[in-house]
Amino acid sequence: MSQPGLGTDGCEADAVRVLGVDPGLTRCGIGVVDARPGRRAVLVNVEVVTTSPEADLAARLFAVSRAIEAAIAEHRPDALAVERVFSQHNVQSVMGTAQASGVAILAGARAGLPVTLHTPTEVKAAVTGSGRAGKAQVAAMVVRILGLDEAPRPSDAADALALAICHLWRGPVLPAGVAAAAGAVLGSGPTPAQRAWADATRRAGRRAVR
Repeated sequence: MSQPGLGTDGCEADAVRVLGVDPGLTRCGIGVVDARPGRRAVLVNVEVVTTSPEADLAARLFAVSRAIEAAIAEHRPDALAVERVFSQHNVQSVMGTAQASGVAILAGARAGLPVTLHTPTEVKAAVTGSGRAGKAQVAAMVVRILGLDEAPRPSDAADALALAICHLWRGPVLPAGVAAAAGAVLGSGPTPAQRAWADATRRAGRRAVR
């Protein structure tokens, strides 16, 4: 299943482009977001790759890999953001997610892209201002930030876009000039979500040195 983006494709010279991957075997979200000077963040493309649980594991991973590599080749992002996998009660589910995550990381490495892993809490805090936000809240903020008419569906699509937005706002591995361009797009001052994220980071840092 795919949902084409509403933004203009073709990354401008002074733009920043991030490809976010919400890994999964049954559904893998792939979202591409631009940050352009003088404009808000722009949706370039979003899609959800699906594979059948009945299919061979190798074939499913290959399908996910091909979709991510195709998105990288078509949209030529500056960086790749992937959700960090955490242990869950459902071991079978987390194994599939981890395998898909590895495929995404490998695809980024093959393309020579900086790859960064973001935890779900990091993404929620960066996009909504609260690390405990639910999926509906994240989707609502994605709609607001990108100026969409409605939330992309299924939720994996919105999650992939949230990952890309989180990375644009944090920019830990973007070159200095690229990170500055992202900051210019999102305004000269921090947003409430960014301030909340900065406060949470400082608190975590203080706890770590105690």
